[in-house]
Amino acid sequence: MNLIEELKWRGMIQDIMPGTEEQLKKEMTSAYIGFDPTSDSLHIGSLVPILLLVHLQKAGHKPFALVGGATGMVGDPSGKSEERNLLSEDVLNQNLAGVKKQLEKFLDFDPSKPNKAEMVNNYDWFKNMRFLDFIRDVGKHITVNYMSAKDSVKKRLEGENGMSFTEFTYQLVQGYDFYWLWKNMNCKLQMGGSDQWGNITTGTELIRRIGNGEAFAFTCPLLTKADGGKFGKTEKGNVWLDPEKTSPYAFYQFWLNATDADAEKWIKIFTFLPAAEIASLTKEHTANPGARLLQRTLAQQVTIFVHGEEGYNKAVADTEKMFANQSASAESLSEEDLQSLDGVARFDYAAANLGTDIVSFLAETGIAPSKGEARKLIQGGGISVNRKKVESIQFPVDASLLLHNKYILVQKGKKNYYLVTIA
Repeated sequence: MNLIEELKWRGMIQDIMPGTEEQLKKEMTSAYIGFDPTSDSLHIGSLVPILLLVHLQKAGHKPFALVGGATGMVGDPSGKSEERNLLSEDVLNQNLAGVKKQLEKFLDFDPSKPNKAEMVNNYDWFKNMRFLDFIRDVGKHITVNYMSAKDSVKKRLEGENGMSFTEFTYQLVQGYDFYWLWKNMNCKLQMGGSDQWGNITTGTELIRRIGNGEAFAFTCPLLTKADGGKFGKTEKGNVWLDPEKTSPYAFYQFWLNATDADAEKWIKIFTFLPAAEIASLTKEHTANPGARLLQRTLAQQVTIFVHGEEGYNKAVADTEKMFANQSASAESLSEEDLQSLDGVARFDYAAANLGTDIVSFLAETGIAPSKGEARKLIQGGGISVNRKKVESIQFPVDASLLLHNKYILVQKGKKNYYLVTIA
């Protein structure tokens, strides 16, 4: 299979410009994707564009990762219902450094290779450009009618909040990125999420109108979960690629808890396993869905890709300790086990307060947001202490519960664990 065929069967292409597949067959092609530095870490929503660049490089083409030092100061309106806060230069620089560090883990920057990955920052070509130069040399080539017809603009203009001139110009700025890379780096292809199609095609239009050149594009679908929920979000927020923000254990658990429908779709997108192996795994999973083979394979492959073998092994070890032997008492966990558990929220609690009831304990530690919520959780069977379900709202939290004379392990629901240190 060529690159486009590979990406199509994986479900990673939505829109594609005519001639793109032929261009990729013809020669080594330079292509880029832009990454928005709104945080100092990318999250799993960024994994699809990262994987597109990895597939591109594996197929012998040259990937460019563009970090938007300039566009990050403007804010992309695509998919947004209101204007976001602009970032200060200090925060932006910190975010850029974090994103660059992460991208270097996934792409091959070996300078000896003809298709070595390169990282570029659009601030480098915008920092000395004057506003009058931009509207004269770039703005005159694209009509307001053309810009207003884009879905990302049209939806905002029809909405209650409207759109500022700053955001309206975003597609011109991003379009100029593509033109600059085409002119200076021989970059002929841009990829991105399907919400970027309008911005990307503005770039190809600038290349045609200013440079009399030809450029290509394709986008990948925006992912949703089978239940309609937003991909990459949990009760605790985004699932980040930075292990300091989302531990390898919590990262692993996200994929392990995928539904069958999601796992069947995601294993094609987020792993490099070949079609025959995925077909075999899917068949075996269908025969015995309780074994969750697809989820376990998906979680393994993605965790190793992002956090390496060490992160994966730690996540599996912690999963075993937390879930594999639920019938065993919490006393079987050593102090080292408790201290090293990943993905477990930690609280301190004053020894002087021991002897209180479970409702007060949950509210005072913050495990439950209020005493009312704590009562509901207990009455619904949603709280366990040291792996034993709490049956009564009068349950006493006293020194008899202490593991290794200083810890209490609390479970809320199926997946949320808390280690309370009594000091």
